[in-house]
Order: sequence, then structure tokens, then C-alpha cells
Amino acid sequence: MDNDVGDPVIVTGFHASRTHKLTPGQKDANRVLAVGRAPVEHGFAHLKNWRPLTKLRTDPARATRLLRALLVLTNLEVNR
Repeated sequence: MDNDVGDPVIVTGFHASRTHKLTPGQKDANRVLAVGRAPVEHGFAHLKNWRPLTKLRTDPARATRLLRALLVLTNLEVNR
């Protein structure tokens, strides 16, 4: 895998249609992608439900620091 920051790559899944069924390898690739995507999607869902962020009216840099602090506290609580 090439980790070139100047040439980013977007990984997407395979799509089936009525006339084009997915091969077992494509199904496996979609499954691996879904496993990696699920924690990120759950994280965004939790962020949307955090009460301090619902009416946040501040500088984006300050919001980023607040978000990082909330994530640290959440991870501490989850790992406890």
C-alpha cells in the first residue's frame, strides 16, 4: 500500500445490478470495507447525540479542542 499524501486514494465498495452479480471476492471486499467503516459510522452517530455539540456556537478551532477532549473522556469511560 502506498501512503503518499500527495496522491490520496478513495476506497469504495463494489455494486451489483440485476445483470451483474458480485463475485465471492467482491463480496469479501465489501465485507472487509463494511467492518472498517462500522466503527467510524457509530462514532459519528454518537457525536450527533452529544448534548454539548447540539448548540455549539464557537470558533471551529475551539470546537475541535472540545471534541478531542470529549473523545478522550468517552474513550476513558468505555475502556473502564
